[in-house]
Amino acid sequence: MNFLYKLERKFGKYAISNLSLYLILCYGCGYLMRLINPAFLNYLTLDTYRILHGQVWRIVTWILVPPDSLDFFTLIMLYFYYSIGTSLERTWGTFLYNVYMFLGMIFTVVGSFVAMGLSYLVWGDIIAVGGAEAFFQIAALSFSTYYINMSIFLAFAATFPNVQVLLMFIIPIKVKWLGVVYAVLLLYEFVNTWMIGKVSILASLLNFVVFFLLTRRGLRMRMSPKQVKRRHDFQREVKKAKPMSVARHKCAICGRTSEEYPELEFRFCSKCNGNYEYCQEHLFTHTHVK
Repeated sequence: MNFLYKLERKFGKYAISNLSLYLILCYGCGYLMRLINPAFLNYLTLDTYRILHGQVWRIVTWILVPPDSLDFFTLIMLYFYYSIGTSLERTWGTFLYNVYMFLGMIFTVVGSFVAMGLSYLVWGDIIAVGGAEAFFQIAALSFSTYYINMSIFLAFAATFPNVQVLLMFIIPIKVKWLGVVYAVLLLYEFVNTWMIGKVSILASLLNFVVFFLLTRRGLRMRMSPKQVKRRHDFQREVKKAKPMSVARHKCAICGRTSEEYPELEFRFCSKCNGNYEYCQEHLFTHTHVK
């Protein structure tokens, strides 16, 4: 986590705000392409064979391929993922949420090349007979943003375990139990899919493993969702208010000051040895100084 905070100090200003919205807009472009010319999406998939033969744009354009056909339930699903993604961004901070999302995408791209190598080892004779182009065109369909979206929900369930949602708009249920159901479904898919599908699942969910199992503290929630909403409303009102002359405060993690970011709140941590002050994004997630 300290490594991530050091990165945030240097590159936090480049983080993309409201990243979930941009992902939804990418899906919108994909649905429009499918409506105009469905065959064109075949030039955007994460096809490693064609990437190695010059079609390098596929390393990025696979994000445009939408997860499913556009219908009412798909719209509900997209809105749901936008809502939970926005909640995670407000809680973790824009930079850490960017890291989480882009790690999932990078791991997926790397996983596609790993799957290509394993395919030649396991099915080399079949690929030679049937043709590599056709084989990897089918294999590319296993790599999409579907499991990245699943990782967003798992992250939300781990961060807000006691938040209640309405299952099928009727049944109230805590998010942590839905997270358990998702995990079981993922395990079932992993067991019953082919090798390339297994690699796709592991690669797309590796960002969740990195953030919640390999970090020392993880990104667990230290405030209730109501507190997060109040903080967001407060920030919005501060932006509308007339700037006032205030004392200079500086975050010990990211280095932001009250002069540069008047909309931020700054607090001293009572558990740290010394006068260490933190902004609202790092007050509850930093490592205490002993």
